[in-house]
Amino acid sequence: MTAAITSPRLDVRRADDRFKTNVGWLDSKHSFSFSNHYDPANTHHGVLMVNNDDIVVPGQGFDTHPHQDMEIVTWVLQGSLVHQDSMGHSGVIYPGLAQRMSAGTGILHSEKNDSWRLQGDADEHRDPVHFIQMWVVPDEAGITPGYEQLEIDHELLTGGLVPVASGMPGHADHSAIRIKNKYAAMHVARLQPGQAPITLPDSPFLHVFVARGEASLEGVGLLAEGDAVRIGGGGGQQLTTDTGAEIIVWEMHAKIAG
Repeated sequence: MTAAITSPRLDVRRADDRFKTNVGWLDSKHSFSFSNHYDPANTHHGVLMVNNDDIVVPGQGFDTHPHQDMEIVTWVLQGSLVHQDSMGHSGVIYPGLAQRMSAGTGILHSEKNDSWRLQGDADEHRDPVHFIQMWVVPDEAGITPGYEQLEIDHELLTGGLVPVASGMPGHADHSAIRIKNKYAAMHVARLQPGQAPITLPDSPFLHVFVARGEASLEGVGLLAEGDAVRIGGGGGQQLTTDTGAEIIVWEMHAKIAG
């Protein structure tokens, strides 16, 4: 008798197939069910519940609103985003700066594109902000709310997968912001044309998202900007690019029950 050999499951989700919200000041694309968009077959992958690809015009943004029992990671691709919350935290998030907010027992916050205030009134400074916001469930409910941000731009110059946000014990020595989920880690790679391939972590659940550019994934082929692949049953696949790409990879060793 021989053991059955199973291959990882590769579920490709194309950019144009995402849920979409466009209300003038906000152009948002949702990889999972979000707000008024609900599909019972598309609520999460592993412990990742939200992967929103947002563009906000200058002078606009999300007014003060509540969150509870969620780990929220924001990654800016272009422009700058101003954060303020009810715990007294405030800051400007920009490319290369990772931000984490633990909603815990409850927190209020706002997120605005204040580029016109930060840089002046000239038209050339009225830039949109483009960012990815991701939500993962915490290990336990009812924790104390918290906030952390960390400059990680220098580490990304290597071109490899860099832990950016993690709750996994194995990443304790890395320069990563901490999330309250010991089974999950977010990695980012800024791939350069012609560089050696990067290898995805060996994990039962992976979410690979092309934030910018194009990349090729072993077993899938070409992935365009906004495309994602949900991998179940093991990693180890290689990623390459001919044009340059910024890739966000969630490594997850647990899934939401149900």
